[in-house]
Amino acid sequence: MTDRQEIFAKVAEQIAPFNKKGIALAEGTTFAGDLEWDSLTVMDFVAAIEDEFDIIITMNMQAEIETVGQLVDAVEKLRG
Repeated sequence: MTDRQEIFAKVAEQIAPFNKKGIALAEGTTFAGDLEWDSLTVMDFVAAIEDEFDIIITMNMQAEIETVGQLVDAVEKLRG
């Protein structure tokens, strides 16, 4: 498994408790549109991701991340 696949798998694991509709996850899955998350859910999820990967995602970065794939890219960059 590549680093990217590993990160995607861990991100998917973190999404699971918040994925109330059981949406199938892909690189292009959007948090606001597909998963229909509100801002509170996003905050809780970001905290979980930060804990899982031991990183800090700034508010500016959060504003730019709309899809699961973009989040995986950001985690990869922050860990690098």
